[in-house]
Amino acid sequence: MHDAMTRRSSLVALAAGGAALGQGKRGKSAGSVPVGVATTDFRDQTNQSLAEELKSQGVRHIQLFFTQKDSNYWKYGARSDLKDMTPERAKEIAGVYRSAGMSIHGLGVYVTLIHPDPAERQANLAYFEAMMKLGEHMGVRTFLSEMGHYQPPGPAPRVPYDWQDEVWKAAVGTAKELARVAEANNATVLLEPIYRSVLASAKRTRVFLEEVGSPRVRAQLDPANLLEVNDLEEMFAQLKPWIGGIHAKDRKLHVTQGVAAGQGDLDYRKFVTLAAQHTPGIPLIIEYAGTKDYRAALAHLRAVIGELGLTEG
Repeated sequence: MHDAMTRRSSLVALAAGGAALGQGKRGKSAGSVPVGVATTDFRDQTNQSLAEELKSQGVRHIQLFFTQKDSNYWKYGARSDLKDMTPERAKEIAGVYRSAGMSIHGLGVYVTLIHPDPAERQANLAYFEAMMKLGEHMGVRTFLSEMGHYQPPGPAPRVPYDWQDEVWKAAVGTAKELARVAEANNATVLLEPIYRSVLASAKRTRVFLEEVGSPRVRAQLDPANLLEVNDLEEMFAQLKPWIGGIHAKDRKLHVTQGVAAGQGDLDYRKFVTLAAQHTPGIPLIIEYAGTKDYRAALAHLRAVIGELGLTEG
């Protein structure tokens, strides 16, 4: 029992060390909740027009995805040809947002890290490293992903692919390789759990990160992704020392598709309260919202922050 407690304590310390790595110059203020926006669904905007739009709404933090009209590269779960995304162009894009007063919390990658073909996994790790090198020119050292999804050809297996024993072992091995890549590039990777994946619950994600055992690989909590299997208190209790990023979207119970903040069954008062208590200084990033509806999602989150007597950081 003592050995088990010692190991658990050391892993918590490891996670805390990772929090310090990701913290950088980000300050922590009691009662202050930073708010940001993911650029994923603003495909109708250029980077310049989006920066101007977000600035007009007082947005000070973003998670950047290469989905804008003049940088349309990002593909969910897949690699893109980045040959035209030169270091100079990447630096220019980052400058557009920073000139508008925004910090870039992280850069979206989202490749399939559980693919059964080792060559595909290696190619995805190489793509991750290419994004890290671009991020260096942008002043971004945090990179975002899930472990990904894979559907084997043929009849559905008795045990879903994501839950098979060998897939877990391979996923841990791949994440350890990713940690080494991140270490070599002075980067941090945030992995996002979702109930229909390898990282299917808060506990399963915590155990996974403990097995990976690196402060370079941490968690991006998206409560809407785990609403089906975890209460909010469980999510923060399991993942608190590992959390480096938080998404703020929503979901109806027993419905696969996520929705914008305020459109589902997530208890936003409890969510914001727990985030302010357990992860101060980490921005709540509006997701699943674009030009037409992000203002409503932002207003919902800001209203809850105000109702709780908190301020926006």
